[in-house]
Amino acid sequence: MTTEITEIDTLIVGAGQAGVAMSEHLTKQGIAHLVLEKNRIAEAWRTGRWDSLVANGPAWHDRFPGLEFPGRGPDSFVPKDEIASYFEAYAKKFSVPIRTGVEVKSVVRNHGRPGFTVETSAGVFNALRVVAATGPFQKPVIPAIAPQDDRIHQIHSAHYFNPQQLPQGAILVVGAGSSGTQIADELQRAGRKVFLSVGAHDRPPRSYRNRDFCWWLGVLGLWDAPASVPGKEHVTIAVSGARGGHTVDFRSLAHQGITLVGLTKTFENGRVTFQSDLCDNIRRGDENYLSLLDAADQYIKANGLDLPEEPAARQFLPDPDCMTRPLLSLDLAEAGITSIIWATGYAADYSWLKVDAFDQHHRPRHQRGVSSEPGIYFLGLPWLSRRGSTFIWGVWHDARFIADHIATQHAYSQYKDASER
Repeated sequence: MTTEITEIDTLIVGAGQAGVAMSEHLTKQGIAHLVLEKNRIAEAWRTGRWDSLVANGPAWHDRFPGLEFPGRGPDSFVPKDEIASYFEAYAKKFSVPIRTGVEVKSVVRNHGRPGFTVETSAGVFNALRVVAATGPFQKPVIPAIAPQDDRIHQIHSAHYFNPQQLPQGAILVVGAGSSGTQIADELQRAGRKVFLSVGAHDRPPRSYRNRDFCWWLGVLGLWDAPASVPGKEHVTIAVSGARGGHTVDFRSLAHQGITLVGLTKTFENGRVTFQSDLCDNIRRGDENYLSLLDAADQYIKANGLDLPEEPAARQFLPDPDCMTRPLLSLDLAEAGITSIIWATGYAADYSWLKVDAFDQHHRPRHQRGVSSEPGIYFLGLPWLSRRGSTFIWGVWHDARFIADHIATQHAYSQYKDASER
């Protein structure tokens, strides 16, 4: 039996924000393409996030240029389900050619002819180019230190949806980036006893002097930083759009009733130990916070802006007991801890992409998404081209650059000299 092969110029794998943006730009360039998605459009926003999640950026900023969020004010923080619906509407508006329910199983370079053979659950495709638009949130990572104890209910933050799903008892949340802090806050407000393990982090102000931090990063040129600062590769960002948006303040969380602890170190014989770095981590976060306030003040003065002063933004609450007398170990049973939520990030999974486009650690080799393997592209990764690549609008701009590159390569491939015309 002969397998029918579908020919396509460019195949996009993934129909989240990256795949939808990529399709829009290729459509404008007149490049024939197809988007394959194994689930539904923007599936991660639907089922890979907790129920109450909202965008971390305001609606005026955290969107694509071609469509506003319907029924939402510019300064609101859009709930996750509305974000998924937004991408569906965007795909419809630009007639994005998406086939859902199709899983890509392998991509292999052809020999003796251009392009790649792409095996999928819906058949075989031959594509001149392939864009991996599957994003960074593919494999939830739980570190090896996780205790092998059936008495403790353990889940990754990707599988946390609401407080009701957890058994009665106290909860240890490991990881204090945006996800960990928001989940810990929600659980404590639901009446649960919560311990929050805090590592190195940045914590920008939600807003300062009547401007959201997204605006400040824009006018200060910080969205255009081409790479993370050396030594901060594993530093998380604690920011929240929850409850109308607020600055993440760990002292406030502690005074609210959350017990802060340092970086989680080990689990052994029913006991967890923590690094003695809690105060250092929080104070370095304070330094990051204050540095943005300083830069904002300088920008206002240099440009003669009439924005109200905000001295209260520099006032911190007193250090709580859990900072002045930090816990270095904890008996899980005595503390009543029955659940651990691992807000410890994700790993990419490119096992289906069987091409020479990765380094020795299986990280993509690329320049602004253009892979070292000709014809392969990556989109939707943090720091793909700059700091802004993490945000929805940043993905849209990265996609435009890649589409321009594809259009240029397409033009070269279509060239014919006088004898061939």
